[in-house]
Amino acid sequence: MFKKLITMTAVALIVSTPCLTAEVLDIKAEAKEKRYSLVIHGGAGTILKKHITPEIEKRIRGKLTKSLLAGETILKSGGSSLDAIVASIKILEDSPEFNAGHGAVFTSEGKNELDASIMDGRTLNAGSIAGVTTIKNPITLARAVMDKSRHVMFIGNGAETFAREQGIETVDPSYFYVERRYQQLLRAQGRDKSSAYFSDHRFGTVGAVAIDQEGNIAAGTSTGGMTNKRYGRVGDVPIIGAGTYANNKSCGVSATGHGEYFIRATVARSICALMEYKGLSLQEAADAIVMEQLVEMKGDGGIIAVDKDGNIVYSFNSAGMYRGKVSQSEKPSTGIFKDN
Repeated sequence: MFKKLITMTAVALIVSTPCLTAEVLDIKAEAKEKRYSLVIHGGAGTILKKHITPEIEKRIRGKLTKSLLAGETILKSGGSSLDAIVASIKILEDSPEFNAGHGAVFTSEGKNELDASIMDGRTLNAGSIAGVTTIKNPITLARAVMDKSRHVMFIGNGAETFAREQGIETVDPSYFYVERRYQQLLRAQGRDKSSAYFSDHRFGTVGAVAIDQEGNIAAGTSTGGMTNKRYGRVGDVPIIGAGTYANNKSCGVSATGHGEYFIRATVARSICALMEYKGLSLQEAADAIVMEQLVEMKGDGGIIAVDKDGNIVYSFNSAGMYRGKVSQSEKPSTGIFKDN
């Protein structure tokens, strides 16, 4: 009886005190506003435990964690999902462990050609670049195309001219040279039959997807393409709807894999469309495309995604995918193999 009396008194106090009720509502609203999610990837493909030493695994997981923390710092402080994914992707672009930026693979001509894209789920604005050779962080140029031009995509010399006009940092092409990547090219061309870790790793990409405290989704992807790719080849990464897509109404997606198949299946947009028009969950939509349609087409790779409720999803049909995630309720975690 005593407990019941206290409860009734508390309820009466809240009902009869508008300011207290408002404070309770404000607390609930504040808790809701602080929700955020971030997921990243560093490429998918033939990534096997037998090819990765404990030292290499530690280094890779360390870079993935650093990338997550860079993005989370922005999200936690109330920053935008766009700023968060750029910060996360730049960490991966600067690392020789991943096929983007400084770690980009070589073309058949012995060059490093870089592609990147970004999309804002709030406005559906997007920016992408392809075939650049002097841009230190391609994701920053893709962001500039989206924010500071009336176009969606720039390629080659035109993209680099635009970069100079916007003050985007450029480097000498030699900056991208990584000996391990060059040896991969030689093996792909049949001039070096020796074995080494990742010797069969044909493709790779880095990417990030986030939802911020305002509920805005953003997705971005960056890549060096495919080892030994032919002159002028462009994969799925800079093609909006194939390698990258974001829409606040459904989800954001960043893809990695054999780009030709991801283009044909318009992987990123198709996942969002299945959610919008068929009412599938994010995991159901992702698996329908990655684990069913791509497998039937014999396309390898995977995706990372975040839906409008902040749910994080991975889906990949390859042996492994470098990946990581963090949210307001979950500490940073990383994975590499199928069993993590």
